[in-house]
Amino acid sequence: MISFPVSSAKRSAISWTILRISLAGLLSAHGWSRFINAGVVPFGEWLTSQGLPFGFAIASGITLLEIVGTVLFALGIRVLPLSLVFACIYAAGAVMVHLPAGWFVVGAGRNGMEYSVLLIICLLLVGIQHTSEKSEA
Repeated sequence: MISFPVSSAKRSAISWTILRISLAGLLSAHGWSRFINAGVVPFGEWLTSQGLPFGFAIASGITLLEIVGTVLFALGIRVLPLSLVFACIYAAGAVMVHLPAGWFVVGAGRNGMEYSVLLIICLLLVGIQHTSEKSEA
């Protein structure tokens, strides 16, 4: 059996921190990629074509949140509210974009929603865990 030189509570805290920072990195890649590749306008136009009002404003807000909000998330600031907002955004994306393609991202399908569901679950668990850590401190 592998033994670690730190307590179980410390390992748990380190693990949750690594997961939170990893999620922040994954989500920030969406915003930075959209921003750098001039994808905000096309994303806004697509949102409008799906019947959402103010598509460009929504796309801009999501992009800004993915760039700025993920920094706060990684730093452990406003983790629960950010995790809830991100989970809602990715749930909407899962339904609007990925659900029509099925479940699998690769293999038995393409562009499905399994990755989005994993992100949503991780976001919600990190938000819950971060809240419980703060209340125990």
